[in-house]
Amino acid sequence: MLHGSGGGGGGRRGGVGVAFVRGIPLRRAPDRLRVVMGSSRGAILSSGWLVSAVLTFGTGGAASGQSAAEPPAATPVPVAAPVGAVPPSASGPPPVSVSPALALPAPGAPVSADGQGQAPSAEDLTPLDLDALMSLRVTTASRFSDRLPDAPSIMSVVTRDELRRFGGLTLNEILQRVPGLTGSTQYFVDRSLVAARGDQTKTNGGHILFLVNGRPTREVMEGGVISDLLEAFPVDILERIEIIKGPGSVLYGSNAFSAVVNLVTRSADRTFAAVRGSIAPGGAVDTSASFAYKHGNFGAVGAAQLHQLPDWPVTYLVPPSQQNLSFAPHVPPVENVSVANRGAGAYLGLSYGGLRLMSSLTEWHSTGFIEGTVSATRLTRQFGDLGYSLAVSPSWGMSFDATITRTTFDEGPFPNVSRDSNEAILEWTNLVELGARDRLSVGVLANHLDGTELYTATVPATVTARGGRFGGALYAQVEHRLFTSLKLIGGFQTNKIGSIPLDTVPRAGAVWTPTTRASLKALYSQAFRAPSLDENLLDNPGLAGNPNLKPEKVATLDLGASFESDRAQLGIDYFHSKITNNIVNLPGPTRAVYFNLGEVIFDGVEAECKYYLSRELFLQGSALYQVNVDGQGTANVSPIPRVGFKTGASYQSRRWTASVFDVSDGPFDHYAAVNPIPGWRHIITVHVRLDVSKLLGLSKSLGLGVFGHANNLANQAIWLPSGFSSVDTVPVLQGRTVFAGLEVSLGRSAGSVGH
Repeated sequence: MLHGSGGGGGGRRGGVGVAFVRGIPLRRAPDRLRVVMGSSRGAILSSGWLVSAVLTFGTGGAASGQSAAEPPAATPVPVAAPVGAVPPSASGPPPVSVSPALALPAPGAPVSADGQGQAPSAEDLTPLDLDALMSLRVTTASRFSDRLPDAPSIMSVVTRDELRRFGGLTLNEILQRVPGLTGSTQYFVDRSLVAARGDQTKTNGGHILFLVNGRPTREVMEGGVISDLLEAFPVDILERIEIIKGPGSVLYGSNAFSAVVNLVTRSADRTFAAVRGSIAPGGAVDTSASFAYKHGNFGAVGAAQLHQLPDWPVTYLVPPSQQNLSFAPHVPPVENVSVANRGAGAYLGLSYGGLRLMSSLTEWHSTGFIEGTVSATRLTRQFGDLGYSLAVSPSWGMSFDATITRTTFDEGPFPNVSRDSNEAILEWTNLVELGARDRLSVGVLANHLDGTELYTATVPATVTARGGRFGGALYAQVEHRLFTSLKLIGGFQTNKIGSIPLDTVPRAGAVWTPTTRASLKALYSQAFRAPSLDENLLDNPGLAGNPNLKPEKVATLDLGASFESDRAQLGIDYFHSKITNNIVNLPGPTRAVYFNLGEVIFDGVEAECKYYLSRELFLQGSALYQVNVDGQGTANVSPIPRVGFKTGASYQSRRWTASVFDVSDGPFDHYAAVNPIPGWRHIITVHVRLDVSKLLGLSKSLGLGVFGHANNLANQAIWLPSGFSSVDTVPVLQGRTVFAGLEVSLGRSAGSVGH
């Protein structure tokens, strides 16, 4: 049964644990498995920004002689309770899904190490129990629930505790703190980017796939635009972020190339409402609102956010190679530019029983630099998923999903481009336990892409690309526990993309956990990125598509080691990736044309550490070193520094929080520019918060807090190379911006206010 039913601290009774797949019971199991199946049902807290509480269901304690965190011998690792699962009582009605869409409550949310799953009550959540914070479970690597050291991928997790401690006004700011991810940009559409392990070999984010509660959202006209998500997705709805570093195409298909980022949202465990607002000099605004509502089997959760930085005046020197071009406007060699940065986004999730619906909207306005011309850009994304989950048998759960992403892009006065595209996916997923030692993730999907690009300088507008294609895939991943401490992994995805011949990407590996605290991983994976609609169909006076393109491919070898203690997590990983069939545009007799050309090889090491000196004091740090070389032997062709370090420190008590984080990247190689080129750069953020409701002893149903958030405290204006094969740099991040704001929340146990 659920300990503390309804979010309170109810007493314990004997019973059995129940695992869930997106809200479906998959297996009843003995007491000793309860920690494996812990659910993070009680995750709603107080205010604009809630502190997560963890409740589990099952009986009251690990079996004698076995560590609660130890993988059970000869017992299948059960499927976790994804997306808003609400466990039933021992004799109650069937389980209810609070909202898969709303919030994967978290198969991966922390549960206490003693297996009880009983976290402090919401009003006592700061600081959270250390055992709960260190007992991370994740789902993205296999779609089953895994302890982080046992997951069959190299992964990092941004926990709810870290989101509260360090804050973050945008997803870009948060992800730049993640080990192995580096802030980047390009000149035209995708002005806000992160690159994984140095791979910025595209002029967009097409080598990173974003998921929302496990469902993919892709831009398909250019092939991977992600700036709107990074700058406008409402971050206050996040419960945690799971990041696979390396290929993920076996389970997630195209664009799961160098990384997969899964945005796991909150669940509607109880009713609350919260608002947060802050301002900064120069007209900067950051404000958000969120809510959750639960009534019987129905749950709803949502959030909206507006983020606007001051317009940034810069002097932009037009590179000589982009002056006096025949196909572009003639511009002066020196331009005074005002760089815009304004994003708005919203998220809504609804659920009733096994039925779930989620939707998000994002819109971002920025400034592009193309062929010397400065233009205004606007990106939008509409994402939706309708799903249903059911249990076929105690060891077999399945789900059906219909997912659609529509994206638009407009830029003017040059190159006068307007795009509108969408991808629709129908997918059937099965999670099956094949006995005591084996588990299988298997599914099939069909998708359809459609899009149009217009040249808007003519009246009427000229169609420069229009069309679509169908595709489909069959995928499977199996895990076999050869011994209690050794797990083998194998998988494949066979896909058919339009007229491209049938193709398969495989993966294989082993995870050895000699103790419950240590793991060694050896993994080999392949991934692909399908050609975009523009790359196939574009008919522009300056650039033409190529219908004969092949998918880009990457093959990656990972060797990783990790260690956990009661207070620390440490990990180190060596990676070797070889990219082939890279799609680039090359000059032709009359215009450039897209081709598959060449290869790039990446080698690198990344390391990370998280350490709780006490419940209040938390430290984290990471380092990345990578080198890359193309097929002609040219070194460091990707516009990402070879070296980067990240360090953070946070103190959090019941009443106040003070945190500082430094993202530091080394200089760039082989770049000569007329605009600024950064050497070592430090992006320092500071986050402070005071819980006024606790300070004044206000009602537990009212949360009140004040906070400050300073970005780029070192006041170092950041210019970065304008993309792969860059000819110069473009402005990315203005100097210091300091926000001050107020948070208010209403709802049960609203006294814990956190950003």
